[in-house]
Amino acid sequence: MDYKSQVTNSILSVLDDELSSAEVYQKLERPKDLKMGDLAFPTFALAKAYHKAPNQIAADLAKKIDATSYDKVEAKGAYINFFLDKGQYSSEVLTEVIEEGSTYGQNDNGQGGNVPIDMSSPNIAKPISMGHLRSTVIGNSIAKLLVKNGYHPIKDNHLGDWGTQFGKLIVAYKKWGNEEDVKKDPITNLVKYYVKFHKEDKQHPELDDEARETFKKLEDGNEEELNLWKWFSKVSLDSFNQTYKKLGITFDTYNGEAFYNDKMQEGIDILKDKGLLKESRGAQVVMLDKYNLSPALILKSDGATLYITRDIATAIYRDRT
Repeated sequence: MDYKSQVTNSILSVLDDELSSAEVYQKLERPKDLKMGDLAFPTFALAKAYHKAPNQIAADLAKKIDATSYDKVEAKGAYINFFLDKGQYSSEVLTEVIEEGSTYGQNDNGQGGNVPIDMSSPNIAKPISMGHLRSTVIGNSIAKLLVKNGYHPIKDNHLGDWGTQFGKLIVAYKKWGNEEDVKKDPITNLVKYYVKFHKEDKQHPELDDEARETFKKLEDGNEEELNLWKWFSKVSLDSFNQTYKKLGITFDTYNGEAFYNDKMQEGIDILKDKGLLKESRGAQVVMLDKYNLSPALILKSDGATLYITRDIATAIYRDRT
């Protein structure tokens, strides 16, 4: 029901011809405070015709209005406040919800516009945490709301599937790992190897150098390291998907960090062209002094990339696609 039209007709019933139906309808307001009613009509425009103060006009007209179809009609200052019949209103809304079912509230306000949603994004070879589950459920809920409002959500599971931690994991697997154990329980055992690496490197710091060298080989496409990384990624994703299946949640893309490996050079070149890339102790950085921030490390001294290098490539890719 168009309640503004109902209120408009109620006001017109106590007026002569001072205002048209369209003028009354247009002047109706929603009070900022619900205690002041659901709709309000300001009487200022009637002051000239009635030769009275708006407060008095509101009080006089409110007494004449038939309030049987409302919870209450009262004058407050220069306004006539209308309190809708909550029982009738609730009945109409609930009836509409029941009749329209799953299409209730659906609209095309979004006009098919893309809305990327970062959600879940667990790290390969590590268990899904409560934080990952939280962003998975919230992101999926937001996506459903967007669909209802005519948008095109793009659910992106931006996997943490690259970085020096994989150099550590590969070194740990080669030293202490077992293929059968990983096949039986991939996440538990891969985490166990990773934890052991960090215990051992306290006594043997040379392990960190070995891990950095191993990750550099991985970035350069060395076959042995690449095959291990692909295997770790597959068994991890298989495990994650069991959880996603239980939740009934799917994704539109699994473009993790590794997807952007061959897309990083453009971002680096842009920084060079803008004169932002500086050398510092053999590494390439962007100085952020004017923002009171530490330098942003873009490339390590051995040429290896970091999270931020891939994040720049991700931002460029998402903007374009």
